[in-house]
Amino acid sequence: MRIALGLQYDGSAYSGWQTQVDQPTVQDELESAIISFVGSEDNKLNPIRVIVAGRTDTGVHALGQVVHFDVDVERQNWSWVRGLNSFLPDSIVVNWAQPVPEDFSARYSAYERSYIYALHAGPCRSPMAASSAGYVMMPPDHWFDVDAMKLAAECLIGEHDFTSFRSSECQSKTPVKTIYSIDIVSNEPWLYFKIKGNAFLHHMVRNLVGSFIQIGIGKQSSQWMAEVLAAKDRSIAAPTFSPAGLYLAQITYPAELNIPNPSLANSWLPKSLF
Repeated sequence: MRIALGLQYDGSAYSGWQTQVDQPTVQDELESAIISFVGSEDNKLNPIRVIVAGRTDTGVHALGQVVHFDVDVERQNWSWVRGLNSFLPDSIVVNWAQPVPEDFSARYSAYERSYIYALHAGPCRSPMAASSAGYVMMPPDHWFDVDAMKLAAECLIGEHDFTSFRSSECQSKTPVKTIYSIDIVSNEPWLYFKIKGNAFLHHMVRNLVGSFIQIGIGKQSSQWMAEVLAAKDRSIAAPTFSPAGLYLAQITYPAELNIPNPSLANSWLPKSLF
């Protein structure tokens, strides 16, 4: 049967989601927990592999990650949650589990993905937020030009070629993606970006955030974002910003699949963002 899981994790200790040689990854931890919980000799010969909705990079976190896998054993939904969590480290948790149709794909059945970037700014960085938020040094009594950033965001809404914000290591078949909305929420000393789209390129959100920051601190104008987008040239956009503040917030599926919304009770991010 096919099982879907909803995950949250602190990605600061991992080299991203995907399995890598001699590197700790979220995928390896989860697959190991599933095999330990199922406890079948057959699965040692044919290891369980999970399919993920969105692969996260080194240091990136997730509030609403979704995966699926196929298994020959049956368990109650709560048994999956309780059992897998008993084998997972504190930095990874399963929030829900349920059987899904055989044609369900955590990746391909999704039609919308939401990311949140949390940014701290001020004269001194916060050691408490070193692995959970990005940071920009800002003198006292200074703040971002939030209106300029919001104006810059307008050109990004809709379907575009996002080559200028694409990593050279990106494996996507096309740079054309659709952004549905960008919300920028200011709450000094915090700034939050919430970006919804059908899919995202490798490093795309972090590259967008880096460019927004250049506009917010006055190094570039609002119009510069449209120029970068139109250029389709990664070299003229801002450098890739820190992974620490990036959260895969939610994966959205057709309503008939009854995929639960993320459990946000344990998130430190403002509930108004969700």
